[in-house]
Amino acid sequence: QVQFVESGGGLVQPGGSLRLSCAVPGRIFSTTAMGWYRQAPGKQREWVAYITIGGTTNYADSVKDRFTISRDNAKNTVDLQMNSLKPEDTAIYYCNSVPRRDSWGQGTQVTVSS
Repeated sequence: QVQFVESGGGLVQPGGSLRLSCAVPGRIFSTTAMGWYRQAPGKQREWVAYITIGGTTNYADSVKDRFTISRDNAKNTVDLQMNSLKPEDTAIYYCNSVPRRDSWGQGTQVTVSS
């Protein structure tokens, strides 16, 4: 079973920043695009951003120009830099491959509140 391990969440005020990180098993990291997803209370899980093996990125309209996804090929990690955070960004954030696998990590909670 694939294990993704997310970290870096926390409580931040509107307008603030957070950087999330996801540790990915090497056999997965080197062979697939990776993405970040989130699930807000009472809502379905949604895609946020992805990055291909070659470094091409794409973002949901709701986070475009505020979030940046990156991958560290030496560490097998995928990061999500989140700037100008809004209360509506509050959610549990998960990483997974693209296309998604059935196995999910525990996620990391991001709360944007004053």
